[in-house]
Amino acid sequence: MKVKIINKSKHALPEYATSSSAGMDLRANIEQPMVLKPLERKLVPTGLFIELPVGFEAQIRPRSGLALKKGITVLNTPGTIDADYRGEIGVILINLSQEDFVVEDGERICQMVIAKHEQVYWQQVDVLDETERGAGGFGHTGKN
Repeated sequence: MKVKIINKSKHALPEYATSSSAGMDLRANIEQPMVLKPLERKLVPTGLFIELPVGFEAQIRPRSGLALKKGITVLNTPGTIDADYRGEIGVILINLSQEDFVVEDGERICQMVIAKHEQVYWQQVDVLDETERGAGGFGHTGKN
């Protein structure tokens, strides 16, 4: 699938690390280092603008290494970029650690997955079909 992209950053286009990768790393595009204090959140620009086909979204997800090693994650994960959005991709990072974290220009801050989606048309009814599970939820299937 071809996707139009404008790259106003100082960095190469996002790419897949392996032939089976689902996500591409996005990089911070900042003029100076950005400090995230514990529990602080900031919008980090990427310098990227995309035009997705209708029926697709870009999902912005945390990088597992940053999450595990540094406590840095994407606050609204997964963030969704809709097909009709034409602004710059910004990433809301939050520092869940107890130490300051410095975001450097060009640092890989998240991953982006392009996913197909459907839109639903509601059919209002009075009764839903019965299932074995029924209304059980919030840990229901884990009980023996």
